[in-house]
Amino acid sequence: MANPSLIANVKQQVKKTKVWKSIFRHDFSDTPRTRLQRIFGNVFLHLHPVRIAKDAIRITYTWGLGGISFYLFLLLIVTGILLMFYYRPFSAVAYQDIKDLTYAVTLGGFLRNMHRWAAHLMVIAVILHMIRVFLTGAYKPPREYNWVVGVLLLVMTLFLSYTGYLLPWDQLALWAVTVGAQMAANSPMLGNEGPFKLPFITTANDARFVMVGGTTINDATLIRFYVLHCMAVPFLLTLFLVVHFWRVRKDSFSVNTGPKVDVWPNLVSRELLAALLITVVLLVWSLALNAPLEGVANLNVTPNPSKAPWYFLGLQELLVYFDPWIAGVLLPTFIVIGLMAIPYIDINPKGLGVWPKMGKLKVGPISIPWPTERPFAVSVFMLGATMWFVLIFIGSFCRGPNWEWYWPWEVWSHRRISKMTLLNLPNIYGLALMGAYFAQALPFPKAAKDMLRAKAGEKAPAFLSAAFHMGLGFVISAAIFVPLVTEQKLFEGLGRSHNSPAVQAMYGWVHTMGPMGYGLIGALVLVSGLLLGWVGVQFAKFKDSLYEELGPIKYVIAVALLLLMMGVLGKIVLRLLFGVKYVFTLPMFNFNI
Repeated sequence: MANPSLIANVKQQVKKTKVWKSIFRHDFSDTPRTRLQRIFGNVFLHLHPVRIAKDAIRITYTWGLGGISFYLFLLLIVTGILLMFYYRPFSAVAYQDIKDLTYAVTLGGFLRNMHRWAAHLMVIAVILHMIRVFLTGAYKPPREYNWVVGVLLLVMTLFLSYTGYLLPWDQLALWAVTVGAQMAANSPMLGNEGPFKLPFITTANDARFVMVGGTTINDATLIRFYVLHCMAVPFLLTLFLVVHFWRVRKDSFSVNTGPKVDVWPNLVSRELLAALLITVVLLVWSLALNAPLEGVANLNVTPNPSKAPWYFLGLQELLVYFDPWIAGVLLPTFIVIGLMAIPYIDINPKGLGVWPKMGKLKVGPISIPWPTERPFAVSVFMLGATMWFVLIFIGSFCRGPNWEWYWPWEVWSHRRISKMTLLNLPNIYGLALMGAYFAQALPFPKAAKDMLRAKAGEKAPAFLSAAFHMGLGFVISAAIFVPLVTEQKLFEGLGRSHNSPAVQAMYGWVHTMGPMGYGLIGALVLVSGLLLGWVGVQFAKFKDSLYEELGPIKYVIAVALLLLMMGVLGKIVLRLLFGVKYVFTLPMFNFNI
């Protein structure tokens, strides 16, 4: 047995050598001074402050999502480099290299599994990290710019995962990328199939050509995606990560009050524990479940259904309700711009560094959970996030062959064809619908209210606002229901064959009850108009105060983004309930809404 005193003496002698001192500039005793030196003397730990508020490192506050995201990125770099030793980005050998990795190379399948599942987990972790940052108000001054950097990091994370999707060169990869490439082809002005195409745009120079490196997905596409996935995007993401960490360090954590604790070992130990936990989860996941690998890529055989990666299935589901230039280009652009604008239009100082406190909101006899602080910001953000995850769920589990609707427990059938017969609203009704919808955002400034009160009495502003929004409600209601009856050709052509229960019911009323049927439709317009008007009146009480608080520019941005989000939900309802395909069309410009 070794002599303990001898071992201790050897350790002391080693620590006195010049080599040891050149590497480690401090000893390892547990004192306040050495704790500080460990942070300052380590290139990675120096990203942290020396001391931090105790509440800022509570697991239930951050859930470690930022550190987990970074650790997964490092894990992806390591596993990716190892996979690069065995992979060649050429269509003739790429698929065989992946098969060799999976079945022939020692631990190759395990490495590929870990790389694949770590990529999915990183996407989830980054999204949840952004939601956590928003809910705890960690984007508020002076952290606005770092929130924007975080949004860009989310976009790069999604693109990094997407560019890696093609590399196995199997059917799943090929057709997932084909879906995205088709969306690029429908870009406004820059896509050969998009609206308002510029005169010089052709299939040989449009957005799709730039994305895939040609007019078809081939070797040029594969090498382009390989370079993007392995070098270009990781390089950019690393640069932005450095800026992100630096700004966290300089702007301090969102919780910066209360008792302080040493980062070493309090925060560092939690980070190491989180990394260990994630590693164990990925080890078990990679051993239990293999990364998918279908047949070799073949442009002549189209899978049915052909689905994008799961994190883009929300966009693919939106293709059911919108043209590709809206679902694949316009809406994602507005989502990114809207996320970036959040810290600049949210001037409410409340909620910094704390999770939202929930209360109850009474809507008639119903009470629903509602944030007591930042109610508008939190509810709108969470509505958007919920819509996104619901669309992903529908695209993942409720869409089968021909993109037909199947409940998760139903068996798919390639012979099932039940697509709804769709209709377009005449443009005059579509314009009335959109005009009345966006007119609801018009504010009633305080100065105008005061002037009206002076001339017409105290209740005049409330009466005028109610009349205005009730009128808009009736216009919206009439623009939806009236064309189904007055446009006889449209109504007759769709009434019998239409899958929409609402259209079938109205057709039955008119053709079995005659004038009474028209009366029922009129009553439907009246009731729905009153309901929409009541919603508008309730919204008016809030938007006027919001206008006074934000000012005209911020108000326009905030309400425009809100109305666009609610418009997406409204268009989905119109499609599912009434079978409306477009509310406005300009075929000569390939412009449809």
